Amino acid sequence: MSKHLIEPNDLSNEEILKLIEVGKEIQVNPKKYNQLCSGKILASLFFEPSTRTKFSFDAAMIRLGGHIIGFADANTSSAKKGESLADTIRVMNFYSDIIVMRHPKEGAPKLASEYSNVPIINAGDGGHNHPTQTLTDLLTISKYKKTLENHTIALVGDLKYGRTVHSLIKTLAKFNSKKFILVSPDELKLPSFIIDYLKVNYPEIEIAEARYLEDVIEEVDIIYMTRIQKERFFNEGDYIKLKNSFLLNKEKMKKAKKDAIVMHPLPRVNEISYEIDDDPRCVYFDQSNQGVFIRMALITKMLEVGDYASC
Repeated sequence: MSKHLIEPNDLSNEEILKLIEVGKEIQVNPKKYNQLCSGKILASLFFEPSTRTKFSFDAAMIRLGGHIIGFADANTSSAKKGESLADTIRVMNFYSDIIVMRHPKEGAPKLASEYSNVPIINAGDGGHNHPTQTLTDLLTISKYKKTLENHTIALVGDLKYGRTVHSLIKTLAKFNSKKFILVSPDELKLPSFIIDYLKVNYPEIEIAEARYLEDVIEEVDIIYMTRIQKERFFNEGDYIKLKNSFLLNKEKMKKAKKDAIVMHPLPRVNEISYEIDDDPRCVYFDQSNQGVFIRMALITKMLEVGDYASC
């Protein structure tokens, strides 16, 4: 059984740092990598909508010289006919060398991995995990802050359903983070089981909560914004009540550190004003760009080619 990436903890700190190193090398020397996956096929199975994750994986495989099959809408697959996920994966094993999968149900990629003989990469499952977004975030932090350690990070917005936050906070904790500041309305607070996990495993990390970003922005090294996710709400009224809870604008950025960075997994809705897009501290579009390079690194690792051929 090939090794899969279902959650960030599937990777050791050493493996993460190696991926970051390779991701940086790809940007410097892309020609070295442009045929590493020649003859390889990536199956892109997206049971839930995606722009950046899907197309960055597609771009990553193409830039590595490989090929892509799959779907971006489960209604165009046999899932619409009632085919089980297990059977879909069994069949896709015949057609591909690696599978990237997004699914609205938490735990679906884990289930898929139990039926797969080729590597499975979780591209997001419900509100659970999003390990490749975390790798993208870590490459971005490493680029702009030079290290993953000793930062104060404000995580802002939907901390209850935000799988990007859930994956990132548990991973950053492994790299000696200084402090997490959780900024959200009461209805969207980080789940208590994640806070308990942090307190038990990383008691040295300070954890604070705030209702408004402007109350804490002066002490923050990394501002990680997230949107209020309409698709995670069962009641539209609850979403409407909370959707405008946060807006990062020029006035608030005046209080931020000169070397702070603003990140966002995107898409944004109404939590970051367009007026700050040209602020050099706002790195969310380059963050999206970094996603291609870290996913290229990850694919080479999973397929054991290039820098990972002898590992």
